[in-house]
Amino acid sequence: MKFLCLACDQAMEFAERQLPGDGTLAAVFGCPTCGREIAMLANPMETQLVSSLGIKVGGREVPEQPLELVRSSLAEGRPDAFLDDSAPANPSAVQGPVTWSDDAVQRLSHVPTFVRGMVKRIYTDYARERGIERITPEIMDTARTDLGLEGM
Repeated sequence: MKFLCLACDQAMEFAERQLPGDGTLAAVFGCPTCGREIAMLANPMETQLVSSLGIKVGGREVPEQPLELVRSSLAEGRPDAFLDDSAPANPSAVQGPVTWSDDAVQRLSHVPTFVRGMVKRIYTDYARERGIERITPEIMDTARTDLGLEGM
């Protein structure tokens, strides 16, 4: 999606992202020619949808990874298919199933159905990588902060 300056017929450039704290998301765009600015405001549900899809407003904060699109598109690939054999394995990683507390399952039920599986996988991967065997709402809060998802 692009925003165009009507006066200059130029594509607006991303200027800044704001998280007001009430669950909304604001993105400011400016015209590189005349300096006009516009803001896009997403309500809390739209903000949650964008966040749950892994979309980062304002561009990438991490470098692209090799075969990133392929990795995210695989339906049921081997979990170790893209691991570097020369890198030492995380000794604290959980090998078995990660369990969910009743409170965490209840909280997960508030995520829109069509993205719930992806959100569950994000939390499960986070817990597994850190040696956490049981996901609680507190673990979910910590993961949101660590993954930069707070305010979404």
